Amino acid sequence: MNSVAPQLIVGLGNPGPQYADTRHNCGFMLVDRLAQRWGIPLATEKRFQGTYGEGFALGGKRRLLKPETYMNRSGQSVRAVLDWYKLDPGSVLILYDDMDLPLGRLRLRGSGSAGGHNGMKSLIQHLGGESFPRLRLGVGKPKGSKDVVGHVLGGFTPQEKEVLEAVLNTAVEAVECCLREGLPTAMNRFNPMDLGVALSQAEIPPE
Repeated sequence: MNSVAPQLIVGLGNPGPQYADTRHNCGFMLVDRLAQRWGIPLATEKRFQGTYGEGFALGGKRRLLKPETYMNRSGQSVRAVLDWYKLDPGSVLILYDDMDLPLGRLRLRGSGSAGGHNGMKSLIQHLGGESFPRLRLGVGKPKGSKDVVGHVLGGFTPQEKEVLEAVLNTAVEAVECCLREGLPTAMNRFNPMDLGVALSQAEIPPE
């Protein structure tokens, strides 16, 4: 189990306003929230092929990155940051959307396969293996005949946005728990949560 506190936190997504609120950009959304919460300004950094910022928060230096290479070349941007600062792949925490989890679920892991996610395929290729922590944000599978690409590049319904808001808030807590108490503690605390169920139950009036 990886016990090193993350030194680089990366959110996956696609650049451009047309992708800003899509399911595939959950990683970008979470990095933006962390940057705002920690008071870290983000700006385009050409040498990293992405939007990057660094600052001090929670007692240490934090680096945030949103690759602007488009999803299937995310690894290029992350590799550039690792090489520049001489960081180990195990010190990276990747934040990204996952169709294999329903909306409302988070899943922290210390390593693992790409699971069909093109951004993670690129990262595994450029980082030389699967041994780096990741936080998966569930977006659910497409319903009916809807295609996968249309699903991940589509927006959230008003009902889904309510769950997403809770997910992003909880994901911020999960990242901070990783930094303060380590990945194993964060996994035990946040992996069992189902925010979608919790919200739906809260909406049911008592009899």
